[in-house]
Amino acid sequence: MLRRPLIASALLTALPLRPFAGSRAASGSPAVDVALVLAVDASGSIGPEEFRLQREGCAEAVTHPAVLAAIAGGLLGGVAIAMVEWGAPGGAETVVPWQLVRDAAGAEALAGRFRDAPRSPQSWNAIGDALDHAAVLIGACPFEATRAVIDLSGDAPDMRGNRPAAHARDDAVAGGITINALAIEREGGGLARRYEAEVIGGPGAFVMTAAGRDDFARALRAKLVREIAAGPPEAAPAA
Repeated sequence: MLRRPLIASALLTALPLRPFAGSRAASGSPAVDVALVLAVDASGSIGPEEFRLQREGCAEAVTHPAVLAAIAGGLLGGVAIAMVEWGAPGGAETVVPWQLVRDAAGAEALAGRFRDAPRSPQSWNAIGDALDHAAVLIGACPFEATRAVIDLSGDAPDMRGNRPAAHARDDAVAGGITINALAIEREGGGLARRYEAEVIGGPGAFVMTAAGRDDFARALRAKLVREIAAGPPEAAPAA
């Protein structure tokens, strides 16, 4: 079913929107340019200091002037963001629920929630389970959105889960969700190629890389700007 935000402007009302499977957004709910799930790796390979850098990187990215400018430059001037931690098969967890961000104050509030949320217990690298969890979360988003995006970051490929990552990816894409990835490359590299083959999907999907945890904030910031600034999907051709 096609979902459209309630927008006064005739121009915005005419925007072609992509359907999101299973949405339960109430009629009259706030409209946003994108519903974005940050799906971050909290598996056993992430030590305490790496985990802190990752959380700080998320907080820094959402409050950066370039990201705020991308949000303000959208047709609706707002985004909805949630954070999921993943790792254990069947254990992906929403650690920060949906938050509306329209300005610096909203971004600072979200950054504080990123920093303060307790770490969830995770193990292994069940990316397929993470994508399934994020897709269900998007289906329950309380905001009307022109686009839905899962932004998955990790330092290893899919290893063990209830479903292969590519199967979960294909189902999410069929539901109108775009999946992008941030590969935190370790020595030897090659992770970005795995994510290209197994994780990303949907219109304009892409992989970016970070040269270790110290580079995470920079890479995520660039990724958020690209995701938020993307225009709404094109309408499907008439039958």
